[in-house]
Amino acid sequence: MSEIMTPVSPSATPASAAGRRGRGAVALSVSRYVLALFLGFSGIAKLIAHESALESFDRMGWSHGAMYVIGGLETAGAVALLIPVLAGVAAIAFCGLLAGASVVQLTLLDPPNAVMPAVLIVVMVLIARDRRDGTAALVARIRRGA
Repeated sequence: MSEIMTPVSPSATPASAAGRRGRGAVALSVSRYVLALFLGFSGIAKLIAHESALESFDRMGWSHGAMYVIGGLETAGAVALLIPVLAGVAAIAFCGLLAGASVVQLTLLDPPNAVMPAVLIVVMVLIARDRRDGTAALVARIRRGA
């Protein structure tokens, strides 16, 4: 009696799955660094009251205090994205901040530019998902200490 064997495709091997995971992890790490740089510069521009930040907040009719708060949040989040144990939490927090930015772009500034924060939310969700084990460990560590 002969057994029918189905060939296993090379893409279904554990080694190739690990390779795909490795490339994905590298891509997400690079994304974290690039986003930290981008959002860090954006936050610093608000903190130093750069002309472009002042103009945007004036167009929205928001106070300069709001600009400093948002700049501080962006800067702190950018630093946290660079710290592996905080990266997942920072990515989750940035989802909220970027959702707000998308709504502001859509309603107060330039509607076509609302797409950019929305795309960044997708990347932040992927980063948060990739860092979920570290986030869970951080939460457990905080709960043990409380």
